[in-house]
Amino acid sequence: MKQTFTILLLLFSTGLLFAQNKITFEVKEESGESLIGASVIIEGTTTGTITNNEGFARLENLPNGEIEFVISFVGFEEKEITLSFPDDNNKTIEVELEEGEELEEVVIAATRSSRTIQDIPTRIEAITGEELGEKAAMNSTNIGMLLRETTGVHMQQTSLSSGNMSIRIQGLDGRYTQILKDGMPLYGGFAGGLSIMQIPPLDLKQVELIKGSNSTLYGGGAIAGLVNLVTIRPEEEAKLDVMLNQTSALGTTGNLFYAQKYGKVGLSVYGSANNQIAFDPDEDGFSNMPKAQTFSLNPKFYYYFNPNTELSLGLNTTIDNRTGGDMEVIKGNTSTEHIFSEENKSERYATQLSFRNTTDDRTFSFKNSVSYFDRKLSIPDYRFSGNQLSSFTEAIYNLHKNDNTEWQLGLNHYLEQFTETDADSYSARDYTHNTFGGFIQNTTDFSKKLGLETGLRTDYNADYGTFVLPRFSLLFKPNNKLSSRLGGAMGYKLPTIFTEDAERIYYRDIQPLSKDLVDAETSIGGNFDINYKTALGDEMTFSINQLFFLTQLKNALVLREDETMGMAYFESADGNILSSGFETNIKLTYDDFKLYLNYAFVNTELQYDNINNQKPLTPKHNAGAVLFYEIEEKWSAGYEVYYTGKQFDNLYNQKTDYWTMGIMIMRHWERLSLFVNFENFTKVMQSDFEPLVLPPTNNPTFPDIWAPADGFVFNGGIKLRLSGDND
Repeated sequence: MKQTFTILLLLFSTGLLFAQNKITFEVKEESGESLIGASVIIEGTTTGTITNNEGFARLENLPNGEIEFVISFVGFEEKEITLSFPDDNNKTIEVELEEGEELEEVVIAATRSSRTIQDIPTRIEAITGEELGEKAAMNSTNIGMLLRETTGVHMQQTSLSSGNMSIRIQGLDGRYTQILKDGMPLYGGFAGGLSIMQIPPLDLKQVELIKGSNSTLYGGGAIAGLVNLVTIRPEEEAKLDVMLNQTSALGTTGNLFYAQKYGKVGLSVYGSANNQIAFDPDEDGFSNMPKAQTFSLNPKFYYYFNPNTELSLGLNTTIDNRTGGDMEVIKGNTSTEHIFSEENKSERYATQLSFRNTTDDRTFSFKNSVSYFDRKLSIPDYRFSGNQLSSFTEAIYNLHKNDNTEWQLGLNHYLEQFTETDADSYSARDYTHNTFGGFIQNTTDFSKKLGLETGLRTDYNADYGTFVLPRFSLLFKPNNKLSSRLGGAMGYKLPTIFTEDAERIYYRDIQPLSKDLVDAETSIGGNFDINYKTALGDEMTFSINQLFFLTQLKNALVLREDETMGMAYFESADGNILSSGFETNIKLTYDDFKLYLNYAFVNTELQYDNINNQKPLTPKHNAGAVLFYEIEEKWSAGYEVYYTGKQFDNLYNQKTDYWTMGIMIMRHWERLSLFVNFENFTKVMQSDFEPLVLPPTNNPTFPDIWAPADGFVFNGGIKLRLSGDND
């Protein structure tokens, strides 16, 4: 009996030995380039590996019989291959993946060139797909958090009472960043820091970010860079999403998005409502988050004349009321000691018209947007109100001379008209900016390894003259692991009184701009980056992007306060602002884990008034790490930690550095996702270091905000996908 058992054991072991097959896959794209980090998985299991630096993936210890392998790579069509063992044992199978729809979704719109992010010479950062959905869940009220977690971007809160927030790219003020929606400027000017607060993220397909001087693309304003918000378009299959969110900071948000194409007609509707109860986490008697009610409704209608011709018309409506300040006043308990509050009431109405006709090698497009923004700002003894009418019109002719060359010629017109409605005749600060421009742009691929994008814009403004703005971007890809971009451009910004410094004093006692004292702000800048990706072993990938940047700003608008005269005025600086530094981004993947590491060194110097100081409220050192775990269509979880270095306030007092941490968890089902987010759970607050409000209570002073004001915030919510696919 013992001998029989031994013989059976030997036979069983021998069978296993002969069943231990192996196979090698060589994965390439259509051009013949090897794909590094492509996944090779046995269908229905989690067993698999990724391709190495040469594009090879090897699997061993495979049993006898038929096995189905799934080969995939981001941006390419998935391929399934069935092999039979032991017949196919120890073979090398060559697999060619075709570019797929996933890659097409990352086509960049900001440069008007129909190219993917990998192939466009201009350096662009895009937030898409799952990453965009996760960040939207972390804050469904506005895009502030979405942008804040981008390397080299700093979200600066400009008011404790209103919660206003400004985006700073590479150390430059928010007014130097141009915010677009589907390629049309809709925000800025009098809207100031309210712009970021009034843009909810649920209807966005992707967010494109171009850093550095780029007024050549869309005209004045993009000295620090531009942000293009690309909305979701209707498809044949209906898409209906509902998101509900509640925070521990007493904020409630509801979002709804619907889109569908019906034959020749398409429709999308986005609605968002937010209610924020005044929140005082440090219990100093003043709100750190204002009482706010915000409502947005954005319907958009599409008509498809034929497969090549399309017309769309949209309307954006936002109504926002917010009151911050003394908590007793907000509650309605006004007294001699409790009188201070800041109230902001605003309404925004904007239209978007777009027409596009495409043939095999030519495209004509026409865009127009008209925006009306009305705002009333009140404190106890002062009121500032006005309305801003803005319009943008653009006509573009796009010619694909061949597969390697693309030309774009365009004309556009900008109008920005501000009318102050609560001012004495001698102090009214009305203005009208009428700007006409024309541009030409060329994108050429000299080879598979070398591409160049060049552009030239000329703008004319009746008050400030002519601006000639050249631009170039060079892309070099020596192999599939390494790529590099070099770019440079010029920019300009027409002066207005709407700056962060003016917002800080509520525009009070600021004199109208004098053409004898101010001129248009101009800039020149450049950047250079290197991107490298590789596979580390069979299950890990590594990529790094190293960026260097430099921007010089001339004629910077400086606010002067004359306390003896009780007035303030603007003048152009007698020197420059120089912003330079570098950004490092690293990504490591292993199985279901992703690790993102980033660091930004931002050295922004004020080189005027016989000083050479670091710009206030601009930390030189910022770093972050995000560890993300995902089981597709089941679980997502992330842990993040961010470091903000020392900085100066506007009185040049140095402030301490600090760390913040957060945790996000999402559980996915077919039509439902639940999420919780613990933001700043270490409870870092500026009031831990110094007061956010200085006495007396009835006439308070608010120091600069340089650290989190709201402390730890927990938010949780639910997202329902009531129709459409489950992506």
